[in-house]
Amino acid sequence: MNAPAPMLRLTTQRQVILEELSKVTSHPTANELYDLVRKRLPRIGLGTVYRNLELMADNGMILKIEVGGTQKRFDATTENHYHIRCAECGKVDDLDIPVLNNLVAQAAATTSYQIIGHHVEFTGTCPACQQRLAREQAAQ
Repeated sequence: MNAPAPMLRLTTQRQVILEELSKVTSHPTANELYDLVRKRLPRIGLGTVYRNLELMADNGMILKIEVGGTQKRFDATTENHYHIRCAECGKVDDLDIPVLNNLVAQAAATTSYQIIGHHVEFTGTCPACQQRLAREQAAQ
């Protein structure tokens, strides 16, 4: 892994962002998190939320999800785990399956790259979109 970033001071703004992120399992975008944080800190700016999310992700305090989709999403769970993203609406959920640690060893054995990590993202259609698509098909 990369060398750990220097310890980041937990300002009031960062504390509120972290608390709000920890309350949800929806893996919100910065804009969605901004809407949540503004309820507690009405004067906070969107740029402040973006900067703090990036700093906290770089410091390992939160996880930044950049695989697939069009917007970065954030997760308060920093342990290695997998995600599934809805190909229709972009919703991201955690998958409760063991991380394949031997996958890194297998990849390392086939390349001269130094492996620093891996990301596996599953895609599918979430239950809400399945229902919406079924209704649309039935209406045709």
